[in-house]
Amino acid sequence: MNTKDIHRRLVYEFKTESVIIVNERTSQPILQVPPELLFDICQFLQKDEQLYFDFLSCITGIDNGPEKGTMEVLYHLTSIPYQTSVILKVILPRKDMNLLPSVHSVSPIWQTANWHEREAFDLLGIYFENHPDLRRILLPGDWKGYPLRKDYQEQTSYHGIKVKY
Repeated sequence: MNTKDIHRRLVYEFKTESVIIVNERTSQPILQVPPELLFDICQFLQKDEQLYFDFLSCITGIDNGPEKGTMEVLYHLTSIPYQTSVILKVILPRKDMNLLPSVHSVSPIWQTANWHEREAFDLLGIYFENHPDLRRILLPGDWKGYPLRKDYQEQTSYHGIKVKY
């Protein structure tokens, strides 16, 4: 099944034109999906017998910066039996440090999402709704800010330890 076929299936199944083909000429084509449909679309892609995307290899978070005002989350999916790959992309409004951009967790569908979502939360401040254990994974729990955000301000010290010279 190619990208256009997958796109057609999603448009038909979810009765929406908001699923967009971003790039289909690569080994991993990109489909942009609305954040509010992400969980249902992922569930469909994983359960449908003709698609069966059984493997989530990576989740990538991207900060497009305060000027653009958006963040992106990319879900790299593979159907091992059908040897098909696709990337799902959601675009979220970029909010300030006190009100995090959010999208539904896909960890109930693919367990590998658990740690990938925690990493995106820890480093970019993307909140994954209904995640079973959303807490920092690389930085201490009381660390201030999200280091991969383009407007991140480094702390000069942490618990009396100088971290910026």
